[in-house]
Amino acid sequence: MNKAAAQTPIRSEWLRAFKIPPQLVMLLAALFVTLTGNHTFFGHLETIYSWQNNALFICSVGAILWALTSIVSIVLNWFMPVKLALSIVLITGAICSYFTDGFGVIFDIDMMRNMFATDTSEAADILNFGLLNHVLLFGAIPIVFFNLLPLNKQPRLKDIKRRFLMTGFTLVIGISVIGGSLFAFSGQYASFFREHKSVRYYTNPIQPMYSFVAFLTQKVRSAASRQFVFQTSRAAIPDTDLNRELVIVVVGETARADHFSVNGYERETTPLLAKETDLVSFSQISSCGTSTAVSVPCMFSILGRDDFDADNSKTTENVLDIVAKANISVQWRDNNSDSKGVAERIPYISYKTSETNPVCDEKRQPKEQKYRECRDEGMLDGLQEFINGQEQDILIVLHQMGSHGPAYSKRYPSAFEKFTPACQTSELSMCSDEEIINAYDNTILYTDYFLAKVIGLLKRNTPRYETAMIYVSDHGESLGENKVYLHGLPYMFAPKAQTHVPIIVWAGASSDIDIAKTRELKDLPNSHDALAQAILLSMEVDSDVKLPPMFPLLVMKSDD
Repeated sequence: MNKAAAQTPIRSEWLRAFKIPPQLVMLLAALFVTLTGNHTFFGHLETIYSWQNNALFICSVGAILWALTSIVSIVLNWFMPVKLALSIVLITGAICSYFTDGFGVIFDIDMMRNMFATDTSEAADILNFGLLNHVLLFGAIPIVFFNLLPLNKQPRLKDIKRRFLMTGFTLVIGISVIGGSLFAFSGQYASFFREHKSVRYYTNPIQPMYSFVAFLTQKVRSAASRQFVFQTSRAAIPDTDLNRELVIVVVGETARADHFSVNGYERETTPLLAKETDLVSFSQISSCGTSTAVSVPCMFSILGRDDFDADNSKTTENVLDIVAKANISVQWRDNNSDSKGVAERIPYISYKTSETNPVCDEKRQPKEQKYRECRDEGMLDGLQEFINGQEQDILIVLHQMGSHGPAYSKRYPSAFEKFTPACQTSELSMCSDEEIINAYDNTILYTDYFLAKVIGLLKRNTPRYETAMIYVSDHGESLGENKVYLHGLPYMFAPKAQTHVPIIVWAGASSDIDIAKTRELKDLPNSHDALAQAILLSMEVDSDVKLPPMFPLLVMKSDD
């Protein structure tokens, strides 16, 4: 008994001696994230600088990344408990590395905007075993491990003093590592920052955390200046225009122009549109952005891509506001997440649930939970009755779910599974590129069917209205080219697959759109910037709005 009692204080002192300062644990966690969460970053780095000749330089880049992550971690610890700060760094690293390594996703400000605009059904599409397994291995388990380490806790005043010391120590070490690396490899870093600075977008978790802070800063600044900005003081239908207009604008989702057979794609993905003689498919259209949250408000803006500000778009008059000002009946019907602020001041109806959408189905896929998907064609329900009840010109916007990924197979009824085998899961790593493309092409086939139904409705109303349809996709999609998937890459180096989008115009026999002359423009380079003018022309709105310089999409019969 006495011997055991004598050993107890010794054991306690031994354990106390080996307790670790919490801030040191954060430095170790930063090292873990640097080594496990930057596979894509180091892969790009090694492509530029071969390991054989630049091993020390690559190691120095890793040291800088660790130093920056350590500094961020220590700073976080000033605003929250060490365990919470530790968890944020590790979880951020795990989640972001899954999407960056698996899909080539980059977490810039626009991606943050896109994430915060995502609804629950879209979020559910990306939840799969692969993501959960990755977060478990590189996030949850490390969190448990680091939190189980014996921490040397101190009274509050001593803890504050230690934080100051550790912060100073980390800054000194971090600055020394960064400065020493830049000095030792000044030649490589000079060329790296000058010619390959885009590689920094893959740093994890530095880039996601920086983008998150920048996104919040932009939101705060825009919220501080919420004064509504008008773009026109006058908008009206000319007295000489006696015929009423009925125009339907279809906003597509994630559709690539090069996967439409009307644009020359080898697969017959648009057989119904190919039968329409009064139709023009524009083959060289560039999107305003690479995500829905940017492209949708941008395409309806009259400012053009160069002057567009996503954060101020909700408080800036857009082309639909101008059309409504001309006493035109405007309605937005949505089977996507929402209008991204475009329809804030016009009638809006969501068709995401069976309460409003009569065309919803249930389907079970392997290893996935049961879901209920509402179809784009459901947006046409009751539309004829709405048209019959209007006494003025009419503009309808239909916002599709379209080809939204990664769960492409959910976007179309089983009757449209023409291209097989089709990927049946949102975990794209489980499918071959051929299966992914097959599923994607089936979504285009269903869009073809939907657009044909829209045209059919317009044809039935052509005797009473000057009818037209304008279809435009918000952005494209990467389908495995160069191991990149989905969309949302920064516009400056996004592949053409994410920015090359279709615009299709159909005009009824009574329309003032000159289809023959419009067809002459179909292969000229153009962009989303031309949509606002096309809407104003098709609705024959006379206004004092100042549009950016652009090539027109439409030629009117009254034009010379």
